[in-house]
Amino acid sequence: MQIPNLPAIRARRPAWNQGRIIGQKRPLMPRHVWAIRVRLEIAENHRDLALFNLAIDGKLRGCDLVKLKVADVYAAGQVKERASIIQSKTQKPVRFEITEGTRKSLLCWMEQPLMTGSEYLWPGRFHERLHISTRQYARLVRDWVESIGLQPSAYGTHSMRRTKVAQIYRKTGNLRAVQLLLGHTKMDSTVRYLGVELEDALAIAEAVEI
Repeated sequence: MQIPNLPAIRARRPAWNQGRIIGQKRPLMPRHVWAIRVRLEIAENHRDLALFNLAIDGKLRGCDLVKLKVADVYAAGQVKERASIIQSKTQKPVRFEITEGTRKSLLCWMEQPLMTGSEYLWPGRFHERLHISTRQYARLVRDWVESIGLQPSAYGTHSMRRTKVAQIYRKTGNLRAVQLLLGHTKMDSTVRYLGVELEDALAIAEAVEI
């Protein structure tokens, strides 16, 4: 009697996203931003404080943030109030503000010995790496949110990018301004990025009493 060939039985691997929150990462709330800043200031962690502050102000993708050069934000002996870079993803320019607190933290970081002669704003610790990697940046973000008791799986590098624009939209409702600040070429991308339709729908629902 011929025995049919049966498929091999393999152990089932756990799903790659098991236990993880998938989807849009949450922006930080103002109280979260304040709490992380205070912890970094107390720890005198000059690099992380400058990186965190510029991540919030710059609203840049992680790949652009880690590759920033000193010349992008510093000129004529002082930190710029506004800066501009070419985005890696779109090859389009985007401008961003650098607020006073961020300028102070950047200046303090650039005065550290590690920054002597560095072309990049966030130099790598190994000679073959000119700047920190996006993976390193993601680990730092995880450490920051964990330090204030937040669930790290709910936040990521895009949380830094979304934090300030989420507040801008809540306070002004100006989608065009948010589109320009994020460097999006299409308004649809901005709408999806902010989750505007859901937020607006919930706000309308909350205002209706039955």
